[in-house]
Amino acid sequence: MLSIDDLQVAFKTRRGEVDAVKGISFQLARGERLGIVGESGSGKSVTSYALMRILDAGGRIKAGGAVYSGIDLRKASESTMRDIRGREISMIFQNPRAALNPIRKVGHQIEDVLRQHARATRQDARQKAIAALEAVKIRDAAARYEAYPFELSGGMCQRVVIAIALACDPKLLIADEPTTGLDITTQKAVMDLVDGLVRDRGLSSILITHDLGLASQYCDRIVVMKDGLIVEAGEPLRLFTAPQHPYTQKLVDATPRRDVTIRALLPAEARTPLAPHVVAPQPLLQVKGLTKTYAGKSGPVHAVKGSDFTIHQGQSVGLVGESGCGKSTTSSMLARLLDASSGQILFRGEDLARIPAAAFARHPLRARIQMVFQDATDSLNPRHSACQSIAEPLKRMTGLRGAALAARVAELARLTGLPEHLLDRFPHQLSGGQKARVGIARAIAPEPDFLILDEPTAALDVSIQAVVLNLLADLRARLGMSYLFVSHDLNVVRLLCDHVIVMKGGEIVEAGPVARVMDAPAHPYTRDLLSAAPQAPVAATPELPEIRLHAV
Repeated sequence: MLSIDDLQVAFKTRRGEVDAVKGISFQLARGERLGIVGESGSGKSVTSYALMRILDAGGRIKAGGAVYSGIDLRKASESTMRDIRGREISMIFQNPRAALNPIRKVGHQIEDVLRQHARATRQDARQKAIAALEAVKIRDAAARYEAYPFELSGGMCQRVVIAIALACDPKLLIADEPTTGLDITTQKAVMDLVDGLVRDRGLSSILITHDLGLASQYCDRIVVMKDGLIVEAGEPLRLFTAPQHPYTQKLVDATPRRDVTIRALLPAEARTPLAPHVVAPQPLLQVKGLTKTYAGKSGPVHAVKGSDFTIHQGQSVGLVGESGCGKSTTSSMLARLLDASSGQILFRGEDLARIPAAAFARHPLRARIQMVFQDATDSLNPRHSACQSIAEPLKRMTGLRGAALAARVAELARLTGLPEHLLDRFPHQLSGGQKARVGIARAIAPEPDFLILDEPTAALDVSIQAVVLNLLADLRARLGMSYLFVSHDLNVVRLLCDHVIVMKGGEIVEAGPVARVMDAPAHPYTRDLLSAAPQAPVAATPELPEIRLHAV
């Protein structure tokens, strides 16, 4: 169906031309499910954009080509490509909210595609758009037809994007990181949905991802890319149990899984002994009857329903659950960014819930509780250099100035593994891992006792995630901090945490030591979360329990 031959893609930049794809070749058979894996900058997404001829203005296919069903995509006219996009080759983009028009009803956006490719008339477009929503298991599709993207959850928006992509019955479906930002059970539901539709309709598919477990579970064959080149290809079990290329081995080793330690995620030469951490018997933080209620159109909405838990000094506690379960609301209340409706937050015996969130910024305990946010890019001031970002809490909370301030910033950079020559750079000049290090350095600058980590590695490539997780483990042992690690990745929680709390619908449904909860979960919901986590095969491919896909 698709033949890629020595494809080369380049981009014009201020510093000259940059080769993003450096001559790759592969073929895709009819009905085959191909995975393209690699880290940011490997060229995997650029490859798909080149196939669709939707490269940025500065990008061009430099050499080679792609032939789809006898059509040379490089030489095809733009009118031909407009016919091919959506009708023959369709794409699910990484960010569903960015892919959808925010001021146009989702039903009308499906109609646009149908009518563009003459698959519907003005008379039957609505009916066919509703049928497309029903095909992706959206309940009450007629009502959702009238919704705007901002009225839908992330998982629901992704289903709408899938409906648009499949509306015209394409022959080839390209999914570019289709589950980024989704919680683990929604990820499984979306991938099961896409995989089921691909199989039922006999489509060929290309899944672009940096998640090796996801690729191994949903692909027949996998291509590994690095720096614009294909370094290895093969079927999943062989590729991940006996990788031939050092880069593939590095990706496999860096993938969190139940049979490894946190140090084993790093390359062999970086696996220094992990210093032991000490968990004190006395509690650092006690949460009692914590609730958060919002006023809704049809009555109160209970985001958190009476949580009780304790975190000891030096302890790392994981807080897991799906989107909307209340974990981010809980962490925001503990960080005093949000006021609780009722309950106590006892920090070293003092009830922080009595202190209004607006006033806590000036409270002496502000320095003792800090937070590392999910998106390092959005949480850093784009007009502040790395040095300024790290220095800001020091100036506000410790009064350091001049040479003492510069020395402390340099010390924090060394502590978090951030090269000092990067301190003068702005966020857009740093990589994702470097920005994560700046965020961590800023958070630990005032020497907090308690650090809240809100999905700090969710957007990072696996090898960078491995480095950041090990950095956090080292800092905890060295500085004696306590962590609340908010995540939907249970494999990561297993590696970094001693204790885990599972939330569902605003309530804690299970809590206990990580080993006990992960290996012998007592609650059905915990078992669902564990079974939804994709796993790259190690010695054999495990059969994951099926999660029934319900309409939402």
